[in-house]
Amino acid sequence: MDLITVLLSFVVILFLAIAFKTQNQGKYKNFPPGPKPLPIIGNVFSLDMSKPHKTFMELSKTYGPVFSVQIGMAKTVVLCGYEAVKDALINHADSFSDRPYAPVTEKFAKNNGVVFSNGENWKVMRRFTISTLRDYGMGRKTIENKIIEEAECLVQKFKSYKGKPFNNLNSINAAVANIIVAILLSHRFDYEDPTILKLMAVVNENARLLGSPWIRLYNSFPLLMRWLPGAHRTVAGNRREFQDFIRATFTKYKKNLDVNDQRNLIDAFLAKQQEENEESTQYYHNDNLTVLVGDLFGAGIETTSATLRWGLLLMIKYPEIQKKVQNEIDKVIGTAQPLMEHKKKMPYVNAVIQEFQRFGDVLSKVTPRVASRDTTLKGYFIPKGTRIIPVLHSIHKDKEYFEKPHEFYPEHFLDSQGNFKMSETFIPFSTGKRSCPGENLVKMELFLFFTSILQNFTLKASPGAKLDLTPALGTTNSPRPFEICAISRN
Repeated sequence: MDLITVLLSFVVILFLAIAFKTQNQGKYKNFPPGPKPLPIIGNVFSLDMSKPHKTFMELSKTYGPVFSVQIGMAKTVVLCGYEAVKDALINHADSFSDRPYAPVTEKFAKNNGVVFSNGENWKVMRRFTISTLRDYGMGRKTIENKIIEEAECLVQKFKSYKGKPFNNLNSINAAVANIIVAILLSHRFDYEDPTILKLMAVVNENARLLGSPWIRLYNSFPLLMRWLPGAHRTVAGNRREFQDFIRATFTKYKKNLDVNDQRNLIDAFLAKQQEENEESTQYYHNDNLTVLVGDLFGAGIETTSATLRWGLLLMIKYPEIQKKVQNEIDKVIGTAQPLMEHKKKMPYVNAVIQEFQRFGDVLSKVTPRVASRDTTLKGYFIPKGTRIIPVLHSIHKDKEYFEKPHEFYPEHFLDSQGNFKMSETFIPFSTGKRSCPGENLVKMELFLFFTSILQNFTLKASPGAKLDLTPALGTTNSPRPFEICAISRN
């Protein structure tokens, strides 16, 4: 892209900014307060574009739980604290359930799938997703058995290292991926299979890049940056490669489809296509299937794997807590296979699992929303079209609800008698109409994988390693790569 084109793009943005300001100058009366923006670029230079939730936490101390920032030309309302987030996502769910337009995701989603779609398409795809996950996974003994079988494969993989240091990222990713693959494709990949390794690499790279400052800038200034090289091109290429794999897969499945013997989510979707009614024609098309499978595959791997790896890292960091976990496993399960029925008898393990979800803070902020109508929230006027960012980090790190918010402290979820206790302010899967549809599946995976690993191994750091609890950069707060030594307990 030459300099003249860049300058012309900049001029276009300038005129758009002036027009935008003129059209909306009377619309923001009683709008939430916030730092004064600069022309065109807004508050970009005052935000930590790598970890914006950190800046949001600081700004909330000055402007309160509902405040505004301007990123580029877009006014954005930020919500910090449980009451503000709950008010928006529960009490005003109909106003704040839509996704805003984002150039980098619009390139591949185009209002398809379930994560980035809106309107009736989102409603239809979410209903289908929840019902199909229920049919082929969540809450059924069949998927529990698959997780148990996969946990045993993971244990054997850990044993193969014979106590020597290894990076657990690929093994954990592959184990978690195989659960969602079982639901989507009725298939299981070996941990060294080049196909699953490539798919995981694509998902992991996009998860990292989509949280990068470059992508945030691209979404804010698409006219200026669309022709420049950068992370947005890598993300687009990765997504195309992934979608090509999905299309080839369901094309093959379509040839062998038996609507009376539906084996997985892709079969169920293809069977819907054959109904040939109005809903089938309008929503159950191949583009929707391609994006939906990608949504579920990505979401089914990244957050669950990151959360489980936080659990392992924290067990290494706090060996005394690891020992208490193992003592409860030995007492309740012994050498038998961990099952979901054991969960209700294990208050300490439950508390530890919820605490490493809270501490890890994998989803530090909810994927942005947009106001679908003019709304009043906490006394402020939120115009239709305003971006909304609910910050989960502000809830899970709030000393009002958690005694030691910046420490790993399982007692946050135990009462004075050592019984497990829930907290309404623990919402790692978000809340409201856009909450994670696979929540129950993830809970099963975390319990069965975590207890199986701790039943069989004592986890230690590799010799001389310094454990870093600072999250890596990305759309999720994943732990930085670390090696472990899995010492067999048998």
